[in-house]
Amino acid sequence: MVNDFKMIAKTFYGLEKILAKELLNLGAKNIEIGVRNVSFYGDLGFLYKSNLFLRSAIRVLKPIKSFKIIDQKDLYSYIFNFDWENYISIENTFYIESVLNTEIFSNSLFVSQRVKDGIVDRFRKIYKKRPNIDKENPDIKINIHLSKDTCTVSLDSSGKPLNQRGYRLQTNIAPINEILAAGLIMLSEWDCQSDFLDPMCGSGTILIEAAMYATNYPVNINRKNFSFKNWKNYDSQIFEIIKESVLKKVKPFNYNLIGYDKSPSAIKKCNQNIINSGFQDIINVSENNFFNTKKTNDNFLHLLFNPPYGERLPIDIKLFYKKIGDTLKSNYSNSNAWFITSNLEALKLVGLRPSRKIKLYNGKLESRLAKYEIYSGTKKIHKLRK
Repeated sequence: MVNDFKMIAKTFYGLEKILAKELLNLGAKNIEIGVRNVSFYGDLGFLYKSNLFLRSAIRVLKPIKSFKIIDQKDLYSYIFNFDWENYISIENTFYIESVLNTEIFSNSLFVSQRVKDGIVDRFRKIYKKRPNIDKENPDIKINIHLSKDTCTVSLDSSGKPLNQRGYRLQTNIAPINEILAAGLIMLSEWDCQSDFLDPMCGSGTILIEAAMYATNYPVNINRKNFSFKNWKNYDSQIFEIIKESVLKKVKPFNYNLIGYDKSPSAIKKCNQNIINSGFQDIINVSENNFFNTKKTNDNFLHLLFNPPYGERLPIDIKLFYKKIGDTLKSNYSNSNAWFITSNLEALKLVGLRPSRKIKLYNGKLESRLAKYEIYSGTKKIHKLRK
């Protein structure tokens, strides 16, 4: 515990418990679940491991200062008097991101500007020079969180959001976020002991995330840039040891990952992304309209998909969601089917009763992840599979 420090992993609403479970499995200590975040303790190596492995985290923050403020002058004063030279060099570029839940300030850009002023004024006073701002690719990223009268200053160890795994170079309209896709897989409680089908696979995000989950593959192992690599205490030797240790835990997957999409261009993009991910040996996609398909065997099947909501892709919602239910009932017995939608009225049109509904957000859209159990024979027999 001597070298442990507090960290905060950010996530999407509804994925907090999933993220906490991931952290527990990785070996985090003192885990506490918040709203859209989970705090925990670990050492420097664990910070590296968190960035490499966490599937449901947007970024990992390291708090370095917390203080109470009464007015706007307090913010500048505390920032100016903080020992930034221990974290930032003159040669570094930096950027500030602010999140507000306070009546003291109303504009996050103004807060970021005042923090920037405090930092550069301190450097000018000490060194007669200042580090520069870089909005696109800063060396050091600083997170300011103001909640009521408490300001927490953190270093963002990730830099660019952790959903940017590097494999998705081709996208379609309304692609699902990689972190949300990974969260859906874990929320759907897939045990990786059955075939997995995404019948509306688009650019392949759910399938690729499923492949990484099934093989225990570290999602950001191929990522070149993390902000922690620019920190003064970065230890490249520890980082390489952590990389080797997480790769040793990769395991084989002995079932099928299958994807359908009725769009030829979507399948083309999907295949390219699968190749980029390196999972072309275990993922197979084909041009198919889900409504014209059926299961090819009697084995249990896990379905997970992100159908159109009618937001950006114009469809006949009533007919479309009715056909989803009809297809599942007629052609997909002995299956668990999960899908996410922000069209809450559309769930009533499926014609099946969901056994679970989980509240999530897809971007800014309030959504539900719904589960449908499609039985083969009696319900009792089906439950023996679980």
